[in-house]
Amino acid sequence: MNMLAGIQRPSTTFPAFFRVRQLGDMFLVTNAQGDWLMLDAHDFKAFGEGTVAPNTPLWGRLRAANLIRAEFDVAAAAARMKKRYRFLDYGPNLHMLVATLRCNETCVYCHASRADMDATHTDMTAEIAEKSVELALASSAPFVTIEFQGGEPLVNFPVVKHAILYGQKRAQELGKSVEFTMVSNLALMDEEKLSFLLDHRVQLCTSIDGPEHLHDKQRKLVASSSYNAAVGWIARINKAYVERGLDPTLYHVEALLTTTREALSRGHDIVDTYAKLGCRALFLRPIDPFGFMEKTGARVDYPREDFLKFYRDTTDYIIEQNKKGVQILERYAAIFLTKILHGEDPNFLDIRSPGGAGVSAIAYNHNGKVFAGDEARMMHETGDDTFLLGTVDDLTYEKIVTHPTVRALALASNVNGRPDCVNCAYNPFCGVDGVHTYKTQGSISGRMRESTVCAVHKGIQDYLFEKLRENDPEVMEIFRRWTINRAREHFVQEPV
Repeated sequence: MNMLAGIQRPSTTFPAFFRVRQLGDMFLVTNAQGDWLMLDAHDFKAFGEGTVAPNTPLWGRLRAANLIRAEFDVAAAAARMKKRYRFLDYGPNLHMLVATLRCNETCVYCHASRADMDATHTDMTAEIAEKSVELALASSAPFVTIEFQGGEPLVNFPVVKHAILYGQKRAQELGKSVEFTMVSNLALMDEEKLSFLLDHRVQLCTSIDGPEHLHDKQRKLVASSSYNAAVGWIARINKAYVERGLDPTLYHVEALLTTTREALSRGHDIVDTYAKLGCRALFLRPIDPFGFMEKTGARVDYPREDFLKFYRDTTDYIIEQNKKGVQILERYAAIFLTKILHGEDPNFLDIRSPGGAGVSAIAYNHNGKVFAGDEARMMHETGDDTFLLGTVDDLTYEKIVTHPTVRALALASNVNGRPDCVNCAYNPFCGVDGVHTYKTQGSISGRMRESTVCAVHKGIQDYLFEKLRENDPEVMEIFRRWTINRAREHFVQEPV
């Protein structure tokens, strides 16, 4: 006997393939290609037992969602699958260059395992930068993003500058579209550096962990406020975009939040801080287990059920602020809603099947070592070279994408091949990161029922589907806006 909704005689001929998850008194039914329906207990029982009368409203809903076996539209299903997985048409598009491990700030959770300011041996050389750029531009992806990370990349700005100029020249010669981004705490920014970055259309991103007290407590800058340094330059850069005639609703400094234990009680303050700074997106991410977190986790980490309470409350507040005219979105929700509402994958590499490690993201360390993504490089800094692919001196693009480690990560992060994921109703919308699974469970496959990432993904999708079930017109319009993707064409440098 099937206990779900009292189904006693499951039909083997009426339903097309489906997965189900109970949410309160409703049942979320999904199929392989991402169509979905919310059914009450009565309708789900009729669906499961195959007693739905033809030409009824329920029959029509099931047929529209391609959930009736006898009327299954193969061509429509194939088209939706092709649309959902079109990111697989290209090779690695995100290439992260670690310009240095040196950093002028000390963050309690530092995932990058930063080095002291006198550790000049952790600076990338111009030669390694050029070889890294060459590997990045060899990708079969027609559009490549080169992202400068650290440490603090402004510490080694001469090499960052050299890599940008070299990358622009080589992209033009190769006929490749390229975008440059830099993740910086901004404390070492000056007008000369900013002028170069603006002139060469480098997109800038920083970190803001909330209000000044919280940010400065977690991200320490000697004899100064890291918050005030970041906020001052955010305002200066945003003003510069306006001066250059760019739309401020689209061109502004983006910021990333690291959610620590103390942040869990400050959700509304964090939202207000981001809104005040002109940030249009807030990513409520749980803290990662990499880098210094091995030592500080006991102080800053938390149970994921506590995070999910924080997520629900804070996202509710974001929605309420949107109703008042404050244009700010929650990034997790935008990613999942794009998949759920539009059948498209926005290609966020950590919530994708297969995951992005090695397949779509490559990290080039300061010493020329190449890794299957940034988290893989972070593991190297704490002594684990499981995901080391080689060096810029011995690797070619073909060796990277056919590397056994990359192939293993792609297989392990395929949700259709994972024992727990294969039966999950959220399978069409979800994804896993094999490197994170290895770090937390000792295996690139792991057990999703014991995964903190799985718990977070399920919890967020539960929340979103509850909102979709409520179908509040004002909230639905907010969700629609959150899934609009406006390309920042100014940062894309096309070949002439």
